[in-house]
Amino acid sequence: MTTGILFPQETIFSTWFGVLSVFVALNTVMYVALAIAKILPKVDPREWLPRRYERAQSRSIHPEVAEGRSGTPQA
Repeated sequence: MTTGILFPQETIFSTWFGVLSVFVALNTVMYVALAIAKILPKVDPREWLPRRYERAQSRSIHPEVAEGRSGTPQA
């Protein structure tokens, strides 16, 4: 009987140990993918589409500032 470092060789090459090792490998890959997805900035696909609710005119109390013009609003 040949022994491995921690388990006997029969245990390492058994079916249940192989299934368990595949489960652990997939679980590790899934958690790495989730960790990377959490680090990356959030992607909103609605930003890629044109907005239907944009107004033709600004309804701000400071329309010059809202339209991107520089300067102070006039009273």
